[in-house]
Amino acid sequence: MRKVSFCMNISLDGYCDHTLGEPSEELMEYFVGMMDDVDLLFYGRVMYQLMFPYWADVAKDRSGSAAEVRFAERLVSIDKVVVSRSLENVDGNTTIIRKDPVTELRKLKQQPGKTISVDTVSMLPELMAVGLVDEFHLVVHPVMAGSGRHLLDAGSLPENFKLELVETQTFKNGCVALYYRKRE
Repeated sequence: MRKVSFCMNISLDGYCDHTLGEPSEELMEYFVGMMDDVDLLFYGRVMYQLMFPYWADVAKDRSGSAAEVRFAERLVSIDKVVVSRSLENVDGNTTIIRKDPVTELRKLKQQPGKTISVDTVSMLPELMAVGLVDEFHLVVHPVMAGSGRHLLDAGSLPENFKLELVETQTFKNGCVALYYRKRE
């Protein structure tokens, strides 16, 4: 059975926003390394549209730093599933699903393959509630955002979700990567 990993950048006060931090080469290399064990990305529409076409353009034009280009090339090469009722067009290795992300992710998890990376805040409580998320990779940026979307809204989980800390990594730019696994 495949592992499902939730990955997200967050501020110190718990807001999720890809523009929060100042990515460094060191942090980008961390993200490149994380992608080594991933062969499927599971996005909501908003995250998909934030990530693409930006990273596709970086991969094509080689317009970022060396680490950004490596990340972009890896990200673009991985198969993607996007949950959306309104999205009409996607890239070649992307599939749109229109309904029931829980059932679809459950099916994908049963198939052979590497890790499935889930990068969607909107579906996180639903996926956690049915036990589909196995681990969490959170990169905490040294910034207080003060507004935006929280990782989880109050009352969005039916019960506490117990985790065990597996690893931490501190970066020179002040970011801290936290790797948690679901406690059985």
